[in-house]
Amino acid sequence: MTDGKRKEKEEAYEDIPGTWVFDAQRARAGYHLNEFLYSLMKAENRKAFLGDEAEYTSRFRMTEDQRQAVLRRDWNRLLELGGVSYALAKLAFTDGKSYQFMASRMTGMTEKEYVEMMLKGGRSPDGWRSKSERPGKA
Repeated sequence: MTDGKRKEKEEAYEDIPGTWVFDAQRARAGYHLNEFLYSLMKAENRKAFLGDEAEYTSRFRMTEDQRQAVLRRDWNRLLELGGVSYALAKLAFTDGKSYQFMASRMTGMTEKEYVEMMLKGGRSPDGWRSKSERPGKA
């Protein structure tokens, strides 16, 4: 699932496109990633991280995939790898960005487009309901 290991039986909710359910397995896989993210609540840790991101992330027992996703600010991959969305916000805030900025990147929109969509009531419920429904996608 998250670090090259797959569940023997994949949960039905894993078929929902664009969604990473934070279940017990994802929580276990993301423990050290979230430990890093929550460390950014302290000003001295934010300063250390921004001073040398690679060195600071090496202090935590994250997988290399998690570490690279942090360094690339690959928001969706961080969710898939066990990141808690509210903990991810600590990273966005460290970069001087808003939660809206982070969410806009997750949806492939500009921040302005994302805000406009949300002000209009959010995403339409129409669309792909299953990864298996989408031609050429899994």
